Amino acid sequence: MKLTPDAIARAALKALNEVGLDGLTMRVLAKELGVQAPTLYWHVKNKQELLDAMADLLAAEAAEGLEAPRRDETWQEWLIAMAVRNRHTLLRYRDGARVAAGAYSAHPAVLRTIELILRTLQDAGFEPATAARAFPVILHYTIGFTIEEQARAGTAYERNPYAGGLRVDAERYPLTAGVAGDLYDEDTDANFEYGLRIVLSGMSRL
Repeated sequence: MKLTPDAIARAALKALNEVGLDGLTMRVLAKELGVQAPTLYWHVKNKQELLDAMADLLAAEAAEGLEAPRRDETWQEWLIAMAVRNRHTLLRYRDGARVAAGAYSAHPAVLRTIELILRTLQDAGFEPATAARAFPVILHYTIGFTIEEQARAGTAYERNPYAGGLRVDAERYPLTAGVAGDLYDEDTDANFEYGLRIVLSGMSRL
């Protein structure tokens, strides 16, 4: 296989599911590709450049088939569907959200997605500058939520420590005890969308 940044990033995503982000070293990746570690530095300068290339692939996967809102689809529904799609992509890979966090990308798939989002928001009546400042909030919420979700399901725990709700002394903390099951509800799909609707509700008031 010819080594390219794209091929290296794809191999890194494959290895990610086995070793996680902390275990993903250039040595591990070189073994996955059947080369010596120094060879990789001809194509990616350092781990951050590798993470950026991996994030490009995640963004391209999430954006595959993404189109402008249908005629009967609201901008809120469209943004929710886009964020859900993004989260599902990140969840396919162990530590996928950590890979995406802080990554820099000018990948065509990323730029096309941004263009679609800005067009959708401007068509909904948002000023260009407002749209540009508002939509990253959705991205940051998605990545942050998924980082937390993947951390709870990570190998550091034998089981989700919040499974079954938060255990708390009801006499000392009656309000917390009263909603313990809701604070750490295991229905992450529903929780994710609930948070999204809070964000979008705020955007509607801009």
